[in-house]
Amino acid sequence: MQRLLILLTVVLSAFIGAVSGALLTIRYFENQPSYRSIQERQLLTFAGNGKDSLRRGSAPPYFETAARLATPAVVHIKTVYGSGSFSINPLENYFHPQARASGSGVIISDDGYIVTNYHVIEDATNIEVELNDNEHFFAKVIGKDPSTDLALLKIKARNLPFVVYGNSDALAPGEWVLAVGNPFNLNSTVTAGIVSAKARNIDILRDRNNLQVESFIQTDAAVNPGNSGGALVNLKGELIGINSAIATATGSYQGYSFAIPVSLVRKVMDDLLEFGQVQRGVLGIQIEDVNAELAEDLHLDVYRGILVRRINEHSAAEQSGLLEGDVITGIDGQSVGNVSELQELVARHRPGHQVKVTYRRAGVEKSVDARLKNYDGLESMSRKEVQYTIEGATLEELPYTELVKLSIDGGVLVRHLTTGKWKQAGMKEGFIITHIDKVNVDNVTDLNRILEYKSGGMLVEGKYRNGDKSVYGVNW
Repeated sequence: MQRLLILLTVVLSAFIGAVSGALLTIRYFENQPSYRSIQERQLLTFAGNGKDSLRRGSAPPYFETAARLATPAVVHIKTVYGSGSFSINPLENYFHPQARASGSGVIISDDGYIVTNYHVIEDATNIEVELNDNEHFFAKVIGKDPSTDLALLKIKARNLPFVVYGNSDALAPGEWVLAVGNPFNLNSTVTAGIVSAKARNIDILRDRNNLQVESFIQTDAAVNPGNSGGALVNLKGELIGINSAIATATGSYQGYSFAIPVSLVRKVMDDLLEFGQVQRGVLGIQIEDVNAELAEDLHLDVYRGILVRRINEHSAAEQSGLLEGDVITGIDGQSVGNVSELQELVARHRPGHQVKVTYRRAGVEKSVDARLKNYDGLESMSRKEVQYTIEGATLEELPYTELVKLSIDGGVLVRHLTTGKWKQAGMKEGFIITHIDKVNVDNVTDLNRILEYKSGGMLVEGKYRNGDKSVYGVNW
């Protein structure tokens, strides 16, 4: 009898251990994105929960339906700025308070990816996300793109409501839209308006390589400070834009607002998800809008289009046969009437992608295929290299068996330490970093991303292999 009890105990222990290991393995691998496209994730999620028919249905006749679909997926983003040194003194923030700001964001996948404006989280030392149901998370930055004013964040959560991508190309002036966001810290505010214009350039973005893309959807939906990064949706509740700017002389709404079209958002988010940075394909030309005055001066036979002023050496345009003086009128079969439309259509492509360029030369319409290159003249993609030695710390991934043993979802082992900021903070070899400023650290790639956007004091949490927990203040 005693032998039987021992045997049953051993079998039961083995079963429990196997189940625990399997569960943690699943949790560990779920932390690693198994997809490279947000839209792919959206379609899989809809197919799995039977909601695809709702997404594909005809437009509901009432604003309430669109608002009900979009509002739960629009979040309040609260940021903290300041690069002061770390202090555990609670009075430090009283005497030296950090600057705070807020904006909006849109959940675009059920596992916690959020799109917002670059200017909402630019230079933030901490980013907190408050959901529509008041649940709070600390977010990590996956990537930023100042040239389109977009950023991708990630929170550690599951089964979140999200807004499905719509089709901004199909939008037409006069169509009803809703803007959802958090103006003046008024959570989950919905306003309505119509599309006033498309491909609007208001000259507010700057890029060091002059690659900024402004092709805004203009609406008369009321948008105010705090709406930035929020959703612009159609009457199906589909995401068609990210609210980004207003035309104002006072700082508040004065009639027109501007949103980044989802056709561009989709591409930028997938680039940031897969590469951590945008893969921008360019033709390599200097251009300007054609108007009546320019057409008369140059004896052109068209009054709309984009005049090619200069072609860069060894560029995609040069190799495709485009010449100075050509007037581009279409990209991939879509007509383009101004620089903004051209920039948006080309910016949707990565280096190495081919686009069909329609143009007029000497009164004759022609077309040519151009294979895009990046700013450096290459057709290849660029990836940020993962650093395994940072500030004197040699870092390692932890196998899932050790994660099970330590009862943690993820972490990075500090295998070896030499002189550097980690050691100056008192950290010792064998420490496992699990959080930085309350944000989960799952692996070395994760740690690289988090540290890239950190400056000043940061709180590093974790534990040693013997189970002892510890917290360090690191001046980064």
